[in-house]
Amino acid sequence: MSITLHNINKSFEHVNVLEHINFSIKQGELVALLGPSGCGKTTLLRIIAGLETASSGQIYFADREVTKLSAKQRDIGFVFQNYALFRHMNVAENVAFGLKMKPRSVRLNKTAIDERVNQLLELVQLDHFAKRYPDQLSGGQRQRVALARALASKPNVLLLDEPFSALDAKVRKDLRRWLRDFHHELNVTSIFVTHDQEEALEVADRIILMNQGHIEQIGTPAEVYKQPKTAFVAHFLGDVNLLYGYIENNTLIIGDFHKDMREQGTWSDQSALAYVRPHEISIAKMARKNDIQGEVVRIHTAGPTVFLEIAVAGQPKHIDVSISYRQYEQQQVEIGDTVYWQPSLVNIFMQDELLEFMI
Repeated sequence: MSITLHNINKSFEHVNVLEHINFSIKQGELVALLGPSGCGKTTLLRIIAGLETASSGQIYFADREVTKLSAKQRDIGFVFQNYALFRHMNVAENVAFGLKMKPRSVRLNKTAIDERVNQLLELVQLDHFAKRYPDQLSGGQRQRVALARALASKPNVLLLDEPFSALDAKVRKDLRRWLRDFHHELNVTSIFVTHDQEEALEVADRIILMNQGHIEQIGTPAEVYKQPKTAFVAHFLGDVNLLYGYIENNTLIIGDFHKDMREQGTWSDQSALAYVRPHEISIAKMARKNDIQGEVVRIHTAGPTVFLEIAVAGQPKHIDVSISYRQYEQQQVEIGDTVYWQPSLVNIFMQDELLEFMI
């Protein structure tokens, strides 16, 4: 089922927490609401679910307006951050709970409920844990029980609020992959809230990136990462270097490096701050055309990746570069070496967008 939000606004005690929220989600998409704490993403998810009421605006599920309908009437499945499982019920009873609470006129009989529960537990790979209680499960297993319970009534929309935030890093990574595969198997329209950039980039079909109650950008993981539309997006999504230069005749100039920036718009001659990610920089021991000279001041190895810090004349901060360990061995770079580097992907923004990131 598709979802459309039209001009959603929300205020608490005269404080605007959501302003002019507009987007559409296609049937079967897995979409991440991403942003820092306090940006309004969980409030927005609860408004979509019918657990909060918007101050103004409309919500449509397909062609049906659901703005004033309760959560029950919207036919959604909701997975809470803390699982919200009943500790006195075993796994099978937790999954069956919603089915047993339906009105008698539409409630399945016991045999049909048991069949549905068994199907779901098999789907989430917990069919051997039906008789266990939540306290006997790991965090990842409890989260999968919560997901099975949310799917029990075959909802048109699945909503997840920070589904993996309470789990340790390895379990989180495993569950992210599992959710991605699981979602594509079910093809149910899903929205999940997260403040974890890596999680959103890995799992989502599209990302809705929020900041201070506004939408900064909507796009695929590749689009928002490689083609950020605002300085906030570039700064929020992963590590980034801020390089000081200037623009002349629509060309970005940083030392001996020149790059035509007309593909990002038309620019007046001005000072510029360029955003470059550490892995989008190539280095060499011998100078090449369009290179910038620098000196290696620190080397840090982290498994298959090596991080270099490079001091560059005219730049107030060291430049961070990440390369593979194999490339590091080939280059034979050492602290104190002169190296030559250039960015392969650069983004620049208007000066008034950069003020809050200049510190």
